[in-house]
Amino acid sequence: MRAPRFWIALAALPAALSAQAPTAPGPAFRCDTTSFVVDRVVAVVGDAAILASQVEEEIFTQRAQQGRVPDNLPAFQALCRQVISDLVDAEVLLQVAQRDTAIKVTDQEVADGVDQQYRNVRQRFQSEVDFRRELTGSGFQTPEEFRRYLSDNQRKQAYRQRLMEKLKGEDKLKPVQPTEAEMRTYFDQFKEQLPQRPATLSFRNIVIGPKASDSARARSRAQADSIVAELRKGADFASAARRFSQDPASREQGGDLGWFRRGQMVPEFEGVAFRLRPGVISDPVETAFGFHIIQVQRVQPAEINARHVLLMPEVGAADADSALALANRVAEALRTGAPFDSLARLYHDASEEREADDVPLNQLPAEYKDGIGDADSGAVVPVFDIRKDQGVRRKHVVLQVTGRRGEGAIRYEDVKDQIRKRLSDELATRRYIDRLRRSTYVDIRL
Repeated sequence: MRAPRFWIALAALPAALSAQAPTAPGPAFRCDTTSFVVDRVVAVVGDAAILASQVEEEIFTQRAQQGRVPDNLPAFQALCRQVISDLVDAEVLLQVAQRDTAIKVTDQEVADGVDQQYRNVRQRFQSEVDFRRELTGSGFQTPEEFRRYLSDNQRKQAYRQRLMEKLKGEDKLKPVQPTEAEMRTYFDQFKEQLPQRPATLSFRNIVIGPKASDSARARSRAQADSIVAELRKGADFASAARRFSQDPASREQGGDLGWFRRGQMVPEFEGVAFRLRPGVISDPVETAFGFHIIQVQRVQPAEINARHVLLMPEVGAADADSALALANRVAEALRTGAPFDSLARLYHDASEEREADDVPLNQLPAEYKDGIGDADSGAVVPVFDIRKDQGVRRKHVVLQVTGRRGEGAIRYEDVKDQIRKRLSDELATRRYIDRLRRSTYVDIRL
């Protein structure tokens, strides 16, 4: 079980200051203050023009999504200048993306994105009348016209996103490391918009499962040897997996494990799988789960596609009782001062997580929540069970609480790593766009 990294909280950090807007329908001011002008060019990028109406449409979208925009003229003009600069950035990226013949955008993905955006905007209005009034006040004659505007924007955004993904995939968008001051400024700018940090718990545990007897392991190994012999004679692997495998996650798929990289499977399994040539049937491989028969189907750099048959040695009631007794002895040893790391090396089930930091209490599995209760930092709780649906194969948890924090405001330290990554990406993108703008004709006329 891994501790969440406050991704949900960080998602509330906007990429730039969002506009605030008037509650009354229609824009409080126009970016183009010239009287009796239907529209005008406010910027030119290459051979493309950005119109005042585009700026007002963007401000309408911001208001519909976020509630309000500035209600005084200097602040509104500053918003207009920022929106124009953002539109110039977007147009520069779009022109590069559209010249790249490797970048494709389908009509279906555009339609799906438009449907979601339209619903997000519409649900902010209590009635269809209010919604249409706001559209009209912002220059859209009908909802269909607004949809067309969204569709055009969605297609352009998809092109820009594909370009950025391509640049990152080709390692052409080098991260720029932000300074500590930049990170703290970023946090201070948006900390009021972050949700409350939930109450959290940190702990470390030793998970102990029942061990099959030597005779049960021998029977399972003999069965695995027999299946390997038949597979090497030409028996169908998928049929054998569906008939014999005890891995519920892959059995019905003929043992298929999909593509995986090193570090995703237990070491004993990977040690064999990454050495196998495609099509070869492995000898039985023993792990904490049982005996695996592995066949690699395809290989590509750094990852493989494989399937397996898993045979789990039989575990009896006596084995289960022995595991519970061992867990209680380990818990008592921990309470009386035995080193946690030493006990974990001897007894912890390597297929289970060993530590968790700052897990929100409301995200703890029920078994852990009930087993830990109100225990405070340093306490070793009574042994409790997990995987109860597996009967005699259930596992026992020896757990020590290492920290408990109540609900409160998110601190800089809570999101520092996420801010560093986000700012690094933003600064890299900013550097790339600035380079494009220097090599592109840009004339801002407002």
